[in-house]
Amino acid sequence: MPRPTAAQFAYGSCTVIFSTLAMLLLSQTTSGHWIAVIALAALALGLLVAWTVPAPGTRAPRTPAEPAAQEGRLPTAL
Repeated sequence: MPRPTAAQFAYGSCTVIFSTLAMLLLSQTTSGHWIAVIALAALALGLLVAWTVPAPGTRAPRTPAEPAAQEGRLPTAL
């Protein structure tokens, strides 16, 4: 399993922090049970975001363009 990149850590951590604060402020809960549920939901959301950040070098290879476009020729019909 590859090691996570700094971008994955950053995006995941920011997602956990901001989503926890947003859910706590919107729900206005004071119960410990619901605070734990919100924290677990924010952690799951942060993991999802961290996993979906593309790792370097995982892009699909580019498809070759048409030969006329590679040579820089203009189309004949203007």
